[in-house]
Amino acid sequence: MKTVYFVSERIWGETVEQKRAVALGLFDGVHLGHRAVIKKPAELKENGFIPAVFTFDNTSLVRKQGRSIEYIYTDSYKHRLICSLGIEEVFSEDFQSLKSLSGEEFAKNILAGKLRAAHVFCGRDFRFGRNASCGIDELSELGEKYGFTAVLADDVKADGENISSCRIRELLTEGRPDKAEELLGEPYTVSGEAVYGNQIGRTIDFPTVNQLFADGQLVPRFGVYSAELILDGQQYRAVTNIGVKPTIAGERSPLAETHILGYSGELYGEYLEIRIRRFIRSERKFSSLDELKAQITEDIRTAETDI
Repeated sequence: MKTVYFVSERIWGETVEQKRAVALGLFDGVHLGHRAVIKKPAELKENGFIPAVFTFDNTSLVRKQGRSIEYIYTDSYKHRLICSLGIEEVFSEDFQSLKSLSGEEFAKNILAGKLRAAHVFCGRDFRFGRNASCGIDELSELGEKYGFTAVLADDVKADGENISSCRIRELLTEGRPDKAEELLGEPYTVSGEAVYGNQIGRTIDFPTVNQLFADGQLVPRFGVYSAELILDGQQYRAVTNIGVKPTIAGERSPLAETHILGYSGELYGEYLEIRIRRFIRSERKFSSLDELKAQITEDIRTAETDI
């Protein structure tokens, strides 16, 4: 992963000789529509421009275009995906620190001034300036004034509609990760450190790794999914339960609990990326651990033939 710069810490006061080509957006899912924007700066690297992205921390933007939102991916995973697309610098800022800027102040002080942007790219829905008052038309006008070109990236459609994070959220909450994958351009992924759980899985011969969802992050439909994990260059099939483990007494926050087929090593504390492939069944409470064990055995049979 390339270096991620945080604007308030790194770029304020810095001067670079090279001009940048910059993609603008929240990019919380880095889906195919987002990628159409992000790849534009990367295409200009051979022309001498630094390919960069200016975005906002997902956790700092709880409302977008008047609606409450739950972000799809954590900031760290979002940055990883962005950098995998040929971007060399990601500038991520707290939305609250810039939301009072007018559109002109953003164009002059941030894009032209701090970022030294020569080319700026965005999608049709991109808004900026106080109260989201500006769009691509204003960005083009301000670019002419402050020395950068503004380019609207082409829409990317699926089933006749523009691909959007909103639609992907709907699919994930419906338990349709396979359909979400078509819009994301890769499997929906649960990323993060493997944390300790109650280790009930070990007592029934199905050890698991647990990953927590971050505050404000979208949690897919509760249930069991076929999944996969790439670890040390090897692909493992897996079964992931997303939910609150109702069979086990006590209250807990939603998490992803994954049993990795054919793996017996220790993974606590490791960063993992679990690819969620297909919904198998809804999460439910079992009357005993033996009943749970029997159902997990059946879930594994399904997952073994699913991918």
